[in-house]
Amino acid sequence: MSASVAVYRNIYTEDRFKQAYGTEDKRSGGVRLRKRLVEGCRCSRRACLHLLKERVPIFNWLPRYRLKKWILGDTVAGLTVGILHIPQGMAFALLTSVAPIFGLYTSFFPVVLYMLFGTGRHVSTGTFAVVSLMTGSVVEQLVPTPLELNSSSPEAAEFEAQRIGVASAVALLSGIIMLCMFGLQLGFLSTYLSEPIVKAFTSAAAFHVTISQLQSMLGLRLPRHTGTFSLFKTLALVIENLSHTNMAELLISLVCLAILVPVKEINMRYRQHLRTPIPVEILTVILATGVAYASSLDSAYDIQIVGHISAGFPSPRMPALHTFPDIAGDTVAITFVGYAVSVSLAMIYADKHGYSIHPNQELLAHGISNTVSSLFTCFPSSATLATTNILESAGAHTQLSGLFTSLVVLIVLLLIGPLFHFLPKAVLACINVTSLRQMFLQFQDLPDLWRISRIDFMVWLVTWLSVVVLNVDLGLAIGVVFSMMTVICRTQRAGCSVLGRASNTEIYRPLEKHSKCYEVPGVKILTYNGPIYYGNRSFFREEMSRLLGLTAERIRSREKARKALEKRERETAVSTVERGVANTSFSSENEFFKSETSENDVQAVLIDCSSVIFVDVAGARLFIQMCIECQKVGVRIYLANCNENVLKILTSSGLMNYMNPQHIFVTVHDAVVYIQQQKEKPPENTTTVWV
Repeated sequence: MSASVAVYRNIYTEDRFKQAYGTEDKRSGGVRLRKRLVEGCRCSRRACLHLLKERVPIFNWLPRYRLKKWILGDTVAGLTVGILHIPQGMAFALLTSVAPIFGLYTSFFPVVLYMLFGTGRHVSTGTFAVVSLMTGSVVEQLVPTPLELNSSSPEAAEFEAQRIGVASAVALLSGIIMLCMFGLQLGFLSTYLSEPIVKAFTSAAAFHVTISQLQSMLGLRLPRHTGTFSLFKTLALVIENLSHTNMAELLISLVCLAILVPVKEINMRYRQHLRTPIPVEILTVILATGVAYASSLDSAYDIQIVGHISAGFPSPRMPALHTFPDIAGDTVAITFVGYAVSVSLAMIYADKHGYSIHPNQELLAHGISNTVSSLFTCFPSSATLATTNILESAGAHTQLSGLFTSLVVLIVLLLIGPLFHFLPKAVLACINVTSLRQMFLQFQDLPDLWRISRIDFMVWLVTWLSVVVLNVDLGLAIGVVFSMMTVICRTQRAGCSVLGRASNTEIYRPLEKHSKCYEVPGVKILTYNGPIYYGNRSFFREEMSRLLGLTAERIRSREKARKALEKRERETAVSTVERGVANTSFSSENEFFKSETSENDVQAVLIDCSSVIFVDVAGARLFIQMCIECQKVGVRIYLANCNENVLKILTSSGLMNYMNPQHIFVTVHDAVVYIQQQKEKPPENTTTVWV
C-alpha cells in the first residue's frame, strides 16, 4: 500500500521564514565569547572533579568497574598480550637499531601510562613495526653502524648509548609535539591520513621491514641504507652478498618460519574457537634460546645473538637533546603516523563495542606516554595492530588489561631478562617478518576499493608506490598531498546540473539521470554540488554560462531589447495609473513575463544552493557579476536552500543591491510556485503552495 502526503501552506522566503520560526540572538560575538570563557574558567569542586575525570579517564571508568563480569577477560587478555610483547618488543628494537632491552622498556612504560590517560578500552600500546622502522632510519642517519665493532668493547657500550639517546630524543620530541597539538585541540588533523593512505602506507612499510630483516635472517653484516630508494639499495646489497650467508643462521630462520607461519595461520583461522591464541612467539624464543645455549651456536657457528640484557629497572636518563634540529622533520612524520594509526585502531574497536573515543584526549595520552617514556630510554610507541587485535579477541573489556600486560613485562625485566642472552637475532627477525601478516593482507581490499571509489583506489596505489619506491616518510608525504589534491580537484570540478520536476510533486532531480522529470517552462533550475570559492569560480562561471547561453553577443542584443522595453513601460505608466490598476509595484515584473520573449526562452534562473557548503569573497562577487549579466538579458535570479553561512556572506558582499531579497526562498518548490504565480496573474495577499 502506497502512502501519500498533502501540504497546504504559505510560500516562504528566507525573510518570512525567519520572522515566523527564527530565533533572535541579540548578543554580540564578544559577549558570547566572554560567557564561554567565564563558564570554562569557573572554579568549583564539581568542575575540578569533572576536569580530573576528563583528563585522567581512569578516575572515570575504574569506580564503575564490574569486577565479577570483567576481571577474568581483562586478566586473560592482558597476560596473553604481555607474553606477546616480550618477543615483539625485542624484535622491534632491532628495527629501531637499538639493543633488545630497550624494546622491553618500550613495552612497559607506555602501556602503564596509556592505561591511566587513554580512552580506548581495547587498545594495546607499545612497539609498532612501522614507527620502529621510521625511528631506526633516523638513528642510522645520525649514528651509522660501523662494520667492525666488538660487542664486548667499551666502544660498543658508548655506541649503544648514542643510539638510544637519539631514539629517545625522537620519542621526547614526538611527545612534545602531541602535547602541543593537544593544547591547540588539533586532534582532527588525524583525519588527513585517510583510511586508504594508512592502509597503503602500512602495507608498503611492511615491505621495508621485510627487506631490512633479510640480512639478520641470512647472517649478513651489512650497513643499513636510509633515504630515497633505500629498499632497492638494501635488496641489491643483500643479493650481492648472498655468497657470505651464514648457513647456521639461515637454517635457524627457516626452522622459525616453519613454526611461526603455520601456527599464526591456525591462530587466525580458529580464533573463534581458541580461548587465547597460541603464544608461538614466546615459545619459539624460549626454544631457540635453549638450543643456542646448549649448542654454543654463537662461538661454534658465529651467529649473532642478543647479548647481555641487564636485569632491573632502567634509571632515568636525558635523551640527546642536541639532536633536535636534525630529527625534527622525521619526528613530525613519525608523530602523525603513530597518532593516526592509534586513533584509527581505537575508533574501529570503539565503534564495534559501542563507546566513544576522544581524539584530543588520545593526543594527551600518547603525548604523555612518549614524553615520560623517553626519560627511561624508550623509543617512540603507539598502538599496535597485532596486539590490539589479540587483546580484543582474547576478551578484554577495559584499559585494566594493560595492568596485567605490564606486570608480565615487568617480571621479565626484573628476573627473566638475562636468560635471553643467547637468543639468536635471526629469531627476532623472523618474528618481525611474520608479525606483518595483517599488513600484507591489506592487498585484499583493493578489488572492493576499485569497485567503490576509483579515486580512493588511486590514492592507495600512489601512496603504496611512493613509500615502496622512494622512502617511508617521503612516500607518506606524497600520499597525503595527492589525497588532498584529489579533494581539491573534486571541488574544482563539481557537477553543475539542470533540475527537473517530477510530475505532481515538489521533488526536483537532475534531468540527465531522471528522464521522466520535466523542466518548468521559462525557468532554468540549476544546482552546483560543491563550494564556490576562488579555486573553482572560473569553472562555475563557465558551466552557468553554458547552461544559460550567456554569450557576449546575446548579452548585448538582449540588453538593447530590454532598454527598449523599459522605455515603452515608462511611456505607458501614466495611462496605467489613470485606468486604476491595482498593485502597480508588480507591473514591471509581470510585464517582464509577458514581454516579447517566446515561451521556451529562459525568463528566470533559480539556483539551488543546498549543496553549496560555503562561499568565499570571490564566489560572492561572482554571484553579483552573474546577477548583473542576467539583468542585462532580462533574466531574474532566484536562490533557494541557502544555508546560514552562505546567505550571510552573500548578504555582506552586497548581493542584495543587485537582486530582490524577497527572491531568496526556503525551498526550490516555493521559488517555482512564486515564479509561476508572477507569470500568470498578480499575487494575492496570501500566497500559498500545494504539495
